[in-house]
Amino acid sequence: MSPVPFSPASGSLQLSIEVELPAELDGATVLEVSSLISSPSKRSMRFLADRQSLEGSSPLGQPQSTERKPRVFVTLTWDGTDQAKRRVENGRYKYEVRAKLLAVGEEGARTQMVSWPKRGTVEVK
Repeated sequence: MSPVPFSPASGSLQLSIEVELPAELDGATVLEVSSLISSPSKRSMRFLADRQSLEGSSPLGQPQSTERKPRVFVTLTWDGTDQAKRRVENGRYKYEVRAKLLAVGEEGARTQMVSWPKRGTVEVK
């Protein structure tokens, strides 16, 4: 994550996430990475998400050996605003990042696998 601490007046906060995929995708064709950023009071929050296809021109970092699983690198960008697009107040904000593998069928996307959440804090100045 950069910059630390984060000042919305100086630009956006970049959350860089490396996702290790299973060796077999079992029909999953879409990767969704999301993050919820919230204030201690939970009155100010923002949901960020990125979906990308795992088919065709693959974004996968292919393994160099049979021991390594493929990896995908995703960047989520937060502009320092809340759910109403207002600039957030200074303070410590919690974030939670989660990745999902989705299979897309005739009835839409269906979750195949969900990662354990990764949590942390960011200071806004």
